[in-house]
Amino acid sequence: MSTAMSEWPRRHRITVDHYYRMAEAGLFGPNERVELINGEIIDMPPMGSRHAAVLEQLGTSLTTAVGERAIVRQQLPVRLTDDSEPEPDIAVVKSRADRYRSSHPAAADVLLLVEVSDATLRYDLEVKVPLYARCRIPEVWIVDVAGSNVHVFRRPTPDGYTEIVAADERAIMPIDALPGIAVDFGAVFHE
Repeated sequence: MSTAMSEWPRRHRITVDHYYRMAEAGLFGPNERVELINGEIIDMPPMGSRHAAVLEQLGTSLTTAVGERAIVRQQLPVRLTDDSEPEPDIAVVKSRADRYRSSHPAAADVLLLVEVSDATLRYDLEVKVPLYARCRIPEVWIVDVAGSNVHVFRRPTPDGYTEIVAADERAIMPIDALPGIAVDFGAVFHE
């Protein structure tokens, strides 16, 4: 067998700039939900009603809790690298006077990223969490809708997070970057 036949083909990864040019050219339909992760365009699955309810309640709880100390953005882009611009369910980012009108938040702006996982739990844990660690996102919550629990990742390194906590639906979860602020997951899962 030749060497060429025994190797995997190389993938053609795209940058965020290519991704935007594709969108401007109309390559994505108006209702397509996609994000760019590690140079690959990822289709995001449709959102079920329980996912939507948890997202809405958590977004409201976080917005109320952080007040003016930070900005809570729901399902909006965060530019992490030249080849990754995810749209996490929630991004709690540093306050900025222009509210990010001039550019999307970058990794250095992020205080907390939250993924509400229903159909995507494995992907979020195995692909997104390592990406977030490499980008030095200080804290990530993966909210497991089906399991009614939250996986918390703190203290990022290039190899992953060094602090990992699993909490059940009764947890009151503090946000490390915002001392004195916490979210009651009992209200998130059961209201």
